[in-house]
Amino acid sequence: MRESAEYLDPRILASIEGLELRARLVVQGTISGLNRSLLHGLSVEFAEHRPYAWGDDLRHIDWKVWARADRLYVKLYEEETNMRAYFLLDSSNSMRYASGAMSKYDYACTLAASLAYLLLNQQDACGLVLFNSAVRAEAPPRSSPDQLSTICRLMEAAEPRERTAVGPVLHEIAERIAPRSMVILVSDLLAPAEDVVSGLQHLRYNRHEVIVWHVLDRAELDFPFDGNVKFEGLESDGEMKLDARQVRRAYLGALGEFRKAIEDTCGRLRADYCPADTSELLDRPLARFLVARHSPARAP
Repeated sequence: MRESAEYLDPRILASIEGLELRARLVVQGTISGLNRSLLHGLSVEFAEHRPYAWGDDLRHIDWKVWARADRLYVKLYEEETNMRAYFLLDSSNSMRYASGAMSKYDYACTLAASLAYLLLNQQDACGLVLFNSAVRAEAPPRSSPDQLSTICRLMEAAEPRERTAVGPVLHEIAERIAPRSMVILVSDLLAPAEDVVSGLQHLRYNRHEVIVWHVLDRAELDFPFDGNVKFEGLESDGEMKLDARQVRRAYLGALGEFRKAIEDTCGRLRADYCPADTSELLDRPLARFLVARHSPARAP
């Protein structure tokens, strides 16, 4: 069992102290935090109903409507609201890979824990969805003081395994979560590009703000292998012996095209694409990302 302290590095937290994770699109949440929305919130003046979505506070369900219509609806009120963020964390077998001191999974967990710490300090709500071939564990968004411990415990208990299915999971989450949320995907994205693109498009079609952290190991980025090397599948039992020098150019070319396809898609969808190299100290990409997001909010 990993310790929570491994995912909450004081040096990283100190490096982002004073920075904020601001929403760039109009978002919706449950309480008043740093990221206030122009949408309906929760106050004493009733505004309207909307269908219940996964993660909504059960206290705001209108049980009288349920008794009449046999469907769950949440009461909305006139007030500004905070941001509700969902971390979608890849826990598939390929995330176990590490050519250095830290695996992709541990790097991703540290990244998610650091941003969750920031959001909760802003009094914004955040939750976690762990997935591989399907959703495996989840913590609905909360802004309570113990939410960070809940998120860390889930990440610690998970053991990366099975294949990943980024596309189907994104489609499922796009329909399940509350409207106009922030979705932070943290994954190595080892899936067909068209599946990833389709899932991201679905999230944006449903008006969610999307941030993609593409976590790769330095060896995956540089392909430093030489001579005859036996390669094992990261998410399969297959293996093959190849002359690394002969496949290096083709591999790097395919990787570059894949990364460009995802980055271009994010650009078209007004989503953030954040490449992350596990050999780089995490405080640097985090600080760059947070500083870059201090531009004014934009309409969806």
